[in-house]
Amino acid sequence: MLRCVFLLMCLLHLKHTILGAVTPKPILINGTYINPELGKYHARLRSLARSCLEIKENHGGTQDGIYILTTESGTYYQAFCDMSTAGGGWTLVASVHENNIKGKCSVGDRWSSQQGNDQNLPEGDGAWANTATFGSAESSTSDDYKNPGYYDITAQDVSVWHIPNDEQLRNWTSSAILRYHTESQFLRQHGGNLYHLFKKYPVRFRAGQCKSDTGAVSPVVYDTGDKDSTTKLYGPSAGKEFESGFTTFRVFNSDQAAMAMCSGIKPTECNPQHYCIGGGYFPQRQQCGDFTGLDLREAASKQLTESSVLLFYRLEAH
Repeated sequence: MLRCVFLLMCLLHLKHTILGAVTPKPILINGTYINPELGKYHARLRSLARSCLEIKENHGGTQDGIYILTTESGTYYQAFCDMSTAGGGWTLVASVHENNIKGKCSVGDRWSSQQGNDQNLPEGDGAWANTATFGSAESSTSDDYKNPGYYDITAQDVSVWHIPNDEQLRNWTSSAILRYHTESQFLRQHGGNLYHLFKKYPVRFRAGQCKSDTGAVSPVVYDTGDKDSTTKLYGPSAGKEFESGFTTFRVFNSDQAAMAMCSGIKPTECNPQHYCIGGGYFPQRQQCGDFTGLDLREAASKQLTESSVLLFYRLEAH
């Protein structure tokens, strides 16, 4: 045994003698990274934070991209951070992607029901108000996505992006057909995130009535697009039944079917299945699905129905 140890020491000495001491190259000069990309990477690893805003304000993260976050209980996960829009610090927590608008509550409809249109499942799969997670941040435009931040982060406002399906992450901002955010801090009144909001206002068949039982409504500030372009995306008939410039959560149609979200609009009539998304059981099967009945009547534009809806949270930027 001693011979083996001695031999190993000799070999290490010989390697040091032949190759010389290895001197690490500096990565900083006067506090500045020689390689800026390395600096950006180190900013992402410097600390595990609960949100993108915390990374931006406390750890100097300024680049849009994928970061590692942690929940209060210590679960690590990847999330996309928008560090640019309206002061930055927005955390992507979910995306709604319609993989087959003709499928009607089939496989892939995680924000409605993957188990068919079943009256015994009035909330469908219940994803709006449970802690199930699925998908990945980078694939948010190719599949449904929901990370632990959806229920763990305490936020005040939301940001919503409509991105063409299958668009690569690096092109999300430039390819968006619609982007907006709220500044009303409306989530403060509803538990601090959409998980708690939908616990308060369940997306459940017969849990309320059209108009009288709407959940939450907030005006929005546009980052890409405007009120007119929003109206055009939903089609000529639908445009007569809502007001653009808002985002609305939990509405009912005339059949008492619930929908989770009306992106960029506030319904004024009782046909939200033609311009709102997500839901549970629908008395009329053709309305069931993540994108409900957006393909019916004078359908919404393909630009809209072939885009994913990305949802972000943020606390108030300091």
